[in-house]
Amino acid sequence: MLLVLCVDLDDDLGRKTGFTTPVIGREPVEEAAIAMATADPEDSDANVIFQGLHVYDEIDARDESVEVAVVTGNEEGEVSASREIGDEVDTVLASLSTGEDVTTVVVTDGAQDESVLPVIRARVPVDGVRRVVVRQAQNLESMYYTIKQVMADPETRGTILIPLGILLLIYPLALVGALLDFPGLVIGSVSTLLGVYLISSGLGLGASLGGVATSLRRSLYAGRMTIIAYLVAIALVALGGVSGFETIESLGSTQEAVGLPIGAAAFLHGAIQWFGAAALTTSLGQLTDAYIGERLEWRYLNAPFYVVAMTVVLYAVSGFFVDQIDVAALATALTGGTVLAILSTLTFAIVESRISRDGSPRTVNVGE
Repeated sequence: MLLVLCVDLDDDLGRKTGFTTPVIGREPVEEAAIAMATADPEDSDANVIFQGLHVYDEIDARDESVEVAVVTGNEEGEVSASREIGDEVDTVLASLSTGEDVTTVVVTDGAQDESVLPVIRARVPVDGVRRVVVRQAQNLESMYYTIKQVMADPETRGTILIPLGILLLIYPLALVGALLDFPGLVIGSVSTLLGVYLISSGLGLGASLGGVATSLRRSLYAGRMTIIAYLVAIALVALGGVSGFETIESLGSTQEAVGLPIGAAAFLHGAIQWFGAAALTTSLGQLTDAYIGERLEWRYLNAPFYVVAMTVVLYAVSGFFVDQIDVAALATALTGGTVLAILSTLTFAIVESRISRDGSPRTVNVGE
C-alpha cells in the first residue's frame, strides 16, 4: 500500500483553518486543502495538499492500494516540529487497516519541510519525494507583479530609484563636463551626492531631517525669534572664525614660529568675542520665545550673564597667552566674570524664591 504523505512542518493548516491533524482520507484531505486555499491563497502548503490529492488520484486510477494524509508539526522549532510529525505519522500508520506493506511518497514545498525525512523514514519506507514548485513564480508575470508591488511602496521606491537615477545621470553629466572642460568636478559632485544619500539612508537621517524641516516650518509660522537668532549666530560664528585666523596670521607676522598652544590661544582671542555674541544672541532669542509662550522661568535669565562672564574670562586668558593682556587685566577679568556669574545666580534665585508666577509674594522659612 502506498501512503501519500503531505508534510506541513510549521502547522499552517492547523493555525489558519483550525483543522485537527493528522487529516486522513481523500475527502477530509480535500476539505482541508480547500479550507487552506480559502484562508490563505498565497500559502504554498495549500499547493502541497492539492499535489498530494493529485498523486492519490493518479495511483488510484491504476487500481493500486493508496491512501493520502496530511501531517503537521508546530512553530516551536525544528526539533519539536519533527517530533510532532513523527507522532502523527505513527497515528496515520496505526489507522491504516491493511495487511500489505506500507510505503510512502512525501510531498513538500521545500527543503525545510524535507528536513523531517529521516523521522518519516525511521517509521515507514520512503519511495520518493515530490517537491511542489508553483510555475507562476518562475515566469515573467510573477516578476512583473513583484516589481509592481515593490514600486508601490513609497519608502522602497525612494530607496531603489533615487540611487539608480543618480547613477544613470553620471554618464550624461560627465559628457557635459567634458564639453565644459571640468569633467572631474561633475563626476565628483554626482559621486558626492550619491554618497551623501546612501550614508543618510543607512543612518536613518531622512526622518530626522524631515522632523527638522517640519519644526522649522512651524517656527516660521509661529513667529519664533529663535530662527532669526540662530541665523545671526551662524553669521557671527563664521565672522569669529575669520577673525581668529586673522589673529593667528598677525601673530605669525611678528614671530618666527607659532606653536599649537599659542596658535589656539590666538584663534580664541580673536574669535571669542564673536562666539560670545553668537551665544548671547541665541540665548536672548530663546528667552524671548519662552516669554511669549509663557514658559519663562526666572533662572533662565542667568544665561546671558553666564555667556558674558565666560566670554570675558576666555578673552582675558587667551589674550594673556599671546601677550595682549597683562596680569592685572587678567586678574580683573577673572574676578569680574566670577562676580558677575555669582551675582546673577543669587539675584534670580532670590527673586524666584520670593515671587510666584502670579506675582504674589512667597513665604520663605529660614529653617528650610
